[in-house]
Amino acid sequence: MSVRRLAAEQPSSFAFSPENEAWADRQIAKYPEGRQASAVIPLLWKAQEQCGGWTPEPAIRAVADKLGMPYIRVLEIATFYTMFNLEPVGRHFVQLCGTTPCMIRGADKLKEVCHRKIGAERHVTEDGALSWLEVECLGACANAPMVQVNFDYFEDLTPESLEKLLDDLQAGRPVTTGSQIGRRASSPETGLTSLTDPSLYDRKPADTAPAAADAEAPKPGAGDAEA
Repeated sequence: MSVRRLAAEQPSSFAFSPENEAWADRQIAKYPEGRQASAVIPLLWKAQEQCGGWTPEPAIRAVADKLGMPYIRVLEIATFYTMFNLEPVGRHFVQLCGTTPCMIRGADKLKEVCHRKIGAERHVTEDGALSWLEVECLGACANAPMVQVNFDYFEDLTPESLEKLLDDLQAGRPVTTGSQIGRRASSPETGLTSLTDPSLYDRKPADTAPAAADAEAPKPGAGDAEA
């Protein structure tokens, strides 16, 4: 696992907004007395959301104070889980899956697009709109290659469609989430190949022999008695 360090430049302070403070209190209340530390990950996640997608050091200390935890314990959690970004990210944070299924389907070409359109990994564009990072499997292997942008998935990408997506995000234009080729869920790219016969869904009863009447049905043990 790579070493993860806090960003060199940090804000001077952090405090939850009133709305997020109330939200944090509700999360803490879910746990028994003495177990408030169980809420550390939700609180860090909310702090990151409030900070525009990254978790600064003052936010780590604020979460520790709220939960009565040593600073080092919360720092250990924030630096261990890669879901917490330890440096600023763009308004649209692009996580590009580089694991085997996406790699086989062309993720390397998508990386070239990110390098050309955004810059090096973790670099934020001058307008603050975009940054990107290669990550491990995001669980959409059937629709590879794909990226996650903030909370949304964009699947079945090509270099051309990714470039257009980045341009649209940077310009503030609306984008379509999910498959970029119109695929539904994880169905085959070329269309359905099974269960396509309409007769399979015909609700008319099949032509089968009627069941034996009760009087004609063999009685339990009858065969044994004759034997």
